[in-house]
Amino acid sequence: MNARADGGSYTRKEKGAAAEQAARLYLTSRGYLIKECNWRCRSGELDIIAEYEGGLIFIEVRSRSGSAAQGTAEESVDERKIRQVRNTAQVYLHMQNMHQAVISFDVIAVQLNADLSIASLRHIREAF
Repeated sequence: MNARADGGSYTRKEKGAAAEQAARLYLTSRGYLIKECNWRCRSGELDIIAEYEGGLIFIEVRSRSGSAAQGTAEESVDERKIRQVRNTAQVYLHMQNMHQAVISFDVIAVQLNADLSIASLRHIREAF
């Protein structure tokens, strides 16, 4: 369990926000242009949409805190999640009239310390 300085524990939303902030900082430091964060439609949510080297990258951010007994962050991207991200990306492309865009799907896996600092960050390009 992750504890705050005030004795409470961090919520799933706070953990996710910390991981997404770390991912955005990482991406911008490597030349990615962040277009959208937490883009939502009926079919789901896209964590980060970025431009890089002429392509449009849909980035799924996954985080874990505590022990690895529950599996790694990247292992949590299952077939259902891949399908949902792909379908939501298609909606985004249609709504933006970007039918010819060169796209890829990346995963950023973040391991969080108890205080929500970043223990590790792994960028998996073209993950699915």
